[in-house]
Amino acid sequence: MSVETVPDVLGAPYVRRDITLPDDAEGPVVATLVTRRAEQPTNAAVLYVHGWVDYFFQTHLADFFVAAGIDFYALDLRKYGRSLRAHQTPNHCHSLTEYYAEIDEAVRIIREEDGHDRLLINGHSTGGLIAALWGHDRRADGRYEAMILNSPFFDFPATGVTKSVVLPAAAALGARRPLAALKLPENLVYGHSIHKDHHGEWDYDLAWKPIKPFPVFAGWLRAVLAGHKRVHEGLDITAPVLVGCSTASYKLARWDTAATTSDSVLHVDHIARWTPAVGRNVTLVRVDKALHDLVLSPEPVREQFFAAMRTWMGAYFPTTTRQAPPVPPSGALLQRTASPQG
Repeated sequence: MSVETVPDVLGAPYVRRDITLPDDAEGPVVATLVTRRAEQPTNAAVLYVHGWVDYFFQTHLADFFVAAGIDFYALDLRKYGRSLRAHQTPNHCHSLTEYYAEIDEAVRIIREEDGHDRLLINGHSTGGLIAALWGHDRRADGRYEAMILNSPFFDFPATGVTKSVVLPAAAALGARRPLAALKLPENLVYGHSIHKDHHGEWDYDLAWKPIKPFPVFAGWLRAVLAGHKRVHEGLDITAPVLVGCSTASYKLARWDTAATTSDSVLHVDHIARWTPAVGRNVTLVRVDKALHDLVLSPEPVREQFFAAMRTWMGAYFPTTTRQAPPVPPSGALLQRTASPQG
């Protein structure tokens, strides 16, 4: 049954509707589907899935898609952003597959209620990891035609003893005490690199996306490590996939201007390493001087990623709306990869 849409916090032309989900141990659960329609639709749609400590606010990303005649949808997952309720632990889950319910329902609304016959999935960071796992598990259902992953969270930015001992120990703790808070180094660098009150240009709700991230719990870490393990063992997404990431990582916990020209959240070489493992037809684009969320990078860097998406979509998710010819991704390295055999 269709649920009536209401005006969104972003204002017109954005509207939203709640997706009611089964209660969990904390009580009632909802997700939120935000919609913006294209002026000249092509019967194609995109579903955007945000990252951790995040929600949808990137209206210029919606501008990009609707200009191509693609109706834009964004999903605020349970316990994130618009969907976060006072009785809930922000951004927490016990398994990444918990999010399949709202993705499945969003896709059903997009295809069955709203009548779209082609769908592109666009995931960022943890949303990129979730989208990849969902895409693999739903690959035989014909629910989507293509996928774009923006700096997907394919591995923890850790090495040495932290990687081999600390993370597995924390994951083991998560099996027994999923809400055990982990004592991690405080890192405000990424928030400072993007928010307008610091060194960035973007204004967003700091209650939903705080500069100091929400606490990390052992159960969440266990869930993410399980997702990483599946990626590292190899997925089999049959639809074409575009993966984008920066060419450099910023690995310090203190501020430096280098954080404005690099990914200060993940190790980008990890993303590049695991990209071939997600599917059969995978393209990797690396954008010089890009931030973790490529579309939040300063101009002209973010336009390089938009240009790369435009070029890739021309081959793998074309639309019939008249638009300017694709712009070559200046400064970006396009690399076609294929998943390992076996």
